[in-house]
Amino acid sequence: MNLNATLFAQLVVFLILAWFTMKFVWPPIMKALDDRAKKIADGLAAADKAKTDLALAEKKVVDELRKARESAGEFRTAAEKQGATIVDEARAEAARIIAAAREAAEKEAGAAAQRAKEALRDQVAQLAVAGASQILRREINPQVHADLLANLKQELK
Repeated sequence: MNLNATLFAQLVVFLILAWFTMKFVWPPIMKALDDRAKKIADGLAAADKAKTDLALAEKKVVDELRKARESAGEFRTAAEKQGATIVDEARAEAARIIAAAREAAEKEAGAAAQRAKEALRDQVAQLAVAGASQILRREINPQVHADLLANLKQELK
């Protein structure tokens, strides 16, 4: 065989093989590679989107935590104010009760003092009558001398 004929035959077989590969083998391989590249690109895009979503979610969580802390602080401040108000109201009520009790005790003490003065005046009037009867050596009738006793009580006031 001739070297040229062998080279020519090998060239023809190579070209048929290249044509067959380009026509029937290469398109499915390229389609598979393109599909795979598309899946990888979609996966990377989804990963980027997930990363962005995660960053937004973290920011939102931080904002919600800040709002919750502020709200808790406001609730605590309001509770402290309400507690202080309740304590102040209780103190004011206690002061009113103490003042009322003191006033009632002062009135009772004044009334008791007045009763004691009245009783003392009656006793002084009786002692005065007894003393006067002993001085005059005769008995004085309290009903007869009621005006005298009333005047004596008025002078003792």
